Amino acid sequence: MSSNDSKRKRFKNWRARRPFWGATLSILSGLIILMVPAQLYEIAAAPGSIIVVGFLLGGLTLIMGVLAYIMPKLSTLFGVLGIFSSVLSIMGALGGFLIGTLLGIVGGSMLIAWKPELAALDLEKQSNSDRIAEKEIASGKEVLPE
Repeated sequence: MSSNDSKRKRFKNWRARRPFWGATLSILSGLIILMVPAQLYEIAAAPGSIIVVGFLLGGLTLIMGVLAYIMPKLSTLFGVLGIFSSVLSIMGALGGFLIGTLLGIVGGSMLIAWKPELAALDLEKQSNSDRIAEKEIASGKEVLPE
């Protein structure tokens, strides 16, 4: 059980330092947008078709989500580019039947709104309360916050 708890805690700490939900929605949006040109490519692969634009914009949306995990400090830039590419994907991939476009807009907005300093403050508050709880357990008395 303790290894499960430590894995869960490590994942929670990792998630707290990244724009997790915005990046996840952007990746999901990219996959949905890429699904449409992939299906069309099987049916009608013609030279000069607009399917390539769908692949490009769906892939760009997907990459923005992955990069937001890797470089969270640039999440605002990735959010703007993710929204831009998901809205433009309406031209080449029907926007993943508009579901991909909507998820891309929401995910990109969440990437823009995420602030790394707020996540660090929340993590610091939590670790401070954990230290107080550890002192209480070790001493057997109630410890007041410093």
